[in-house]
Amino acid sequence: MDVAVPPPSARLPGITMAGFRQRVPAHVNITMVAHPSITLLIDLSEGEGAVYATQGRQERGSVVVGLLPGDLRAAGRGVGECLQIRLEPTVAAAVLGASTELSGTLAPLDAIWGRDAERAETSLRAATSWDERFTIAAEILGRRLGTRPRVDPEVAHTWRRTLTSRGRVRINGLADEIGWSRKRLWARFRSQLGITPKRAARLVRFDHAAHLLAAGHPAAHVATESGYVDQSHLSREIKSFAGLTPTAMATAPWLAIDDIAWPPPPPCG
Repeated sequence: MDVAVPPPSARLPGITMAGFRQRVPAHVNITMVAHPSITLLIDLSEGEGAVYATQGRQERGSVVVGLLPGDLRAAGRGVGECLQIRLEPTVAAAVLGASTELSGTLAPLDAIWGRDAERAETSLRAATSWDERFTIAAEILGRRLGTRPRVDPEVAHTWRRTLTSRGRVRINGLADEIGWSRKRLWARFRSQLGITPKRAARLVRFDHAAHLLAAGHPAAHVATESGYVDQSHLSREIKSFAGLTPTAMATAPWLAIDDIAWPPPPPCG
């Protein structure tokens, strides 16, 4: 698998991208691990493309994967290329449209972007390099960001604090920080990001634990480091989010190239 990452000039705050090319014509069927972002998978392969399946639903080609999609698998055969775009929930509403449900969904990209999806695929396929593709994608995403409202600053602050604390944050404390009641924060956060603050914290904490396991840390250490009550608690959360055991999570192919594909984003200026 070849992995390409965008140059600094093609990076946008709250958005990360990576390009993947499977060199060897082989059958692929892997579990996709939940991540605290909404994911766009733009299929640039020739032929049938990849198939994504979750909760009895299947989609082929370019798709949008919402938060908490459940037991999601990706399958395909042959040589293929894909542009994967991760959108923080605070920018996803602008990129995808405020009315788009961001949690627990798997949808074809054209159902959300309409004809813009086909135009985007055509432009990306015509590009002669990954750098050109990243530039095109950044322009498309930048235009959508510039014409649509973002989430409330208080909701964005709550999301950032959830990320920086790795999910170990008290919701009441966050409400006090922004000067809102807990009830108002809960309602606005859920309506704008498609997930409750508590569920968001659980997802972020799971993501941290999953990457510690993939890095080779023992499950008992990961449970303590990530703020779980014990190893059994960690196991239940991994089963809930990914349908895997801690041992299987540690060797999940989906996480094996994260350090290469997703370098830390530049600081927001």
